[in-house]
Amino acid sequence: MTQQNPVELAEFLNQQALCESMTIKEVQTLLEYTELVTLQRDEVIADVGEVGEALYFIVQGEAALLSVSGTESFEVGRIGEGEMMGEMSFFDRQPRSIRMEARAEGTRVLRLPRVMYSRLRLEHPFIAVNLLEHAIVSLDHLFRQVSTDVATFNEYFYGIGRR
Repeated sequence: MTQQNPVELAEFLNQQALCESMTIKEVQTLLEYTELVTLQRDEVIADVGEVGEALYFIVQGEAALLSVSGTESFEVGRIGEGEMMGEMSFFDRQPRSIRMEARAEGTRVLRLPRVMYSRLRLEHPFIAVNLLEHAIVSLDHLFRQVSTDVATFNEYFYGIGRR
């Protein structure tokens, strides 16, 4: 899927959960506040220790979430097309604990800088509320997955839950 054409990009976004309650005109308005960034494989999107100054929405390809320790890193998750990332540090303004890297050549993300989100919030509150609700759902999915992983680990390691 080539996402160079703004009409194609708006149509793609209109099919995603982020924009399911928006009109095509509202999706096009959202696009006016974002920038489309094309990344090379393994290119860092955002790094550990940075405070999130942008939200990201993958429109093509995928990104890895990496835990970094010294020179070592290991993948803790993947974000695919139609998913948002970077919302934790963006909203709580705390340094990132995870590195985000493109995993496919030509990965494309929509980048919404904080300054543009602030404008969007004032100029188009309905669109901003949709973004915020999507971020809450995204964080909820992350929390549920981590909770499941911790429960599975505890069961395996400590025998909790076994009869």
